[in-house]
Amino acid sequence: MALSIQSLLILFTTLLLKETLVVAETCSNCFTHSRAAYYPNSDEQGTDVGACGFDVSAVSDLYRNGVGCGACYQVRCTNSNYCSDTGVTVVITDQGSSHDTDFILSQRAFGRMAQTKDAAASLLALGVVDIEYRRYPNKNITIKIDENSNYPHYFAFVLWYQQGDKDITAVQLCETQNFVCKLLDRSHGAVWTTNSPPSGPLSLRMLLSGEDGDESWIIPVNNIPENWKGGETYDTGVQINV
Repeated sequence: MALSIQSLLILFTTLLLKETLVVAETCSNCFTHSRAAYYPNSDEQGTDVGACGFDVSAVSDLYRNGVGCGACYQVRCTNSNYCSDTGVTVVITDQGSSHDTDFILSQRAFGRMAQTKDAAASLLALGVVDIEYRRYPNKNITIKIDENSNYPHYFAFVLWYQQGDKDITAVQLCETQNFVCKLLDRSHGAVWTTNSPPSGPLSLRMLLSGEDGDESWIIPVNNIPENWKGGETYDTGVQINV
């Protein structure tokens, strides 16, 4: 039996809606096109690898007055003659811009976008290249205790490996036994501090905020141990996929 025009229109609309939903679901994996430069002699200046073990990078608009600090991105150049498919993973540590770029990489990170050492030399000779980037997936948010923290009087840390499209705009530190929470101060960038931290094993609550005004709290699976130490890193056990 032949389908009516109305039935065909309904079927077409349904298929189009499903396709749109699939695109929306995978949008977090989409790449954004931009440009990248690198710091000359950055290896000698100590801007090569961040505390989280990833290459470090300065950014322009992505820094957003420090809110974007600590987020990790996969960055890959788009010249098929020189560039690999994987590119390099960087963590945002500073603000900077050059030649209408979103990223200013270390010299090492810039070269790691290439397929070979010879290709890396060619990339470095170019100085500025077209790239595509996205938030780095498949990594748990990690707490890096600042070396200047003084147990149990002063507590400061940064949050590494942030994912998703939202930003962490507030952090609470909570006692796990009675769930008394304290709102932390953002001193600069992604550094969260308090002069009188709660006692015992601690848990975090992180407020995620989107550009559309949507907000939600996320609670890590793993706690910070009672006897935390400066310089230590702790896996929260959670990833942000929104």
